Amino acid sequence: MTNEEKPKQKMGFTIIKNDPTDGHKGFGIGSLSLENVSPVIIDVEEGTASVEIGAMHARSDVERGIKFTTDRADSEGGKPYWLVWVTIDHKEDGPYYAGITACEMIVNREKRRGYKILADHVNKMDKSMKRHINVEHMDTPSKKVLATFLEQLNPDLWERSSEQLRQDLFVE
Repeated sequence: MTNEEKPKQKMGFTIIKNDPTDGHKGFGIGSLSLENVSPVIIDVEEGTASVEIGAMHARSDVERGIKFTTDRADSEGGKPYWLVWVTIDHKEDGPYYAGITACEMIVNREKRRGYKILADHVNKMDKSMKRHINVEHMDTPSKKVLATFLEQLNPDLWERSSEQLRQDLFVE
């Protein structure tokens, strides 16, 4: 097989657990550790939220089998969802919800088409990891679903979270 016939090697995005620089200087240095980020999917119509680890790689149950485009018309009549990136960090008194950002997603199962902007999903994940809170574009019922979900998931994390987070989710 000549060099021209070989498929090009793809450099994949490396996601590793724990500290990538822990104890050695080799592969993994400079890689992104996503250990403290979790994707939560909110079903707007059902008013439900769940952690969907598969969404980390666009492989959640909601996304599976759907061809996504950036054209809303392709998924017209579809069901609205929010993909929320939740980052947990630690401070002196314990872990807390540090970063929360929400991305829009529409899925039309009948057409097997969906709407999302992948760049937005990646940028929002990055913002969450940088401890930003960005939920102002979400509808009020979905914010309440998210607030209730996070509070019930871990009341201690909720209590230690910033006042801004609770205000942005309209919860005191």
